[in-house]
Amino acid sequence: MSEDEAPEADAETEEVEAEAEETTEETSTGADLFGVWDVSGIEYSDPSTQRYLTVTAVAHTMGRHASKQFEKSEISVVERMINRLMQTEDNTGDKQKATNIVREAFEIIHEQTEENPAQVLVTAVENAAPREETVRLKYGGISVPKAVDVAPQRRVDQGLKFIATGTLNASRGSTTSAAGALAQQLMGAADYDVSAYPISQKEETERVAAAAR
Repeated sequence: MSEDEAPEADAETEEVEAEAEETTEETSTGADLFGVWDVSGIEYSDPSTQRYLTVTAVAHTMGRHASKQFEKSEISVVERMINRLMQTEDNTGDKQKATNIVREAFEIIHEQTEENPAQVLVTAVENAAPREETVRLKYGGISVPKAVDVAPQRRVDQGLKFIATGTLNASRGSTTSAAGALAQQLMGAADYDVSAYPISQKEETERVAAAAR
């Protein structure tokens, strides 16, 4: 190789390395939730609900899970939280608005706790998921309450419902934004604060069930 060709070869090598670094950065960013939060190291404290608390970097699957009855449990719990927030008269049908609420809530959680918001969400749902609830059985025309164990999938459903309802109650008719209310509900549930709506509802559900055993 001549002296003139050597600088050109070095320049080409540097260009290839730079492109490789850019590709790596793009891939890394693409694997993060909202392009910020790493979801590869999520920890679970409840083995029974772990299967139904999937966390992925995709927050919008375009409704691909809607074709099968239980396929909703295969999508990310972050998207399920977004879908729950849509089930109110304020956010009905507006998934982009609900997604922005969750994204802003995650930023607030990180600012106040310096923790991974995705981990806070998982812990909050685990804590807010009731283990026992009450059904009503009829015996000869008489309705009798009966305590039953809650299936893991329903536990996650109920936990998400309590968090979404608490967010709605805390933000409606208040100066608190929806994102701020969601952040408070998640942090309260993750800390198992009994004054937080999701935890208080879980405790009430289990208390009623205990009385019906």
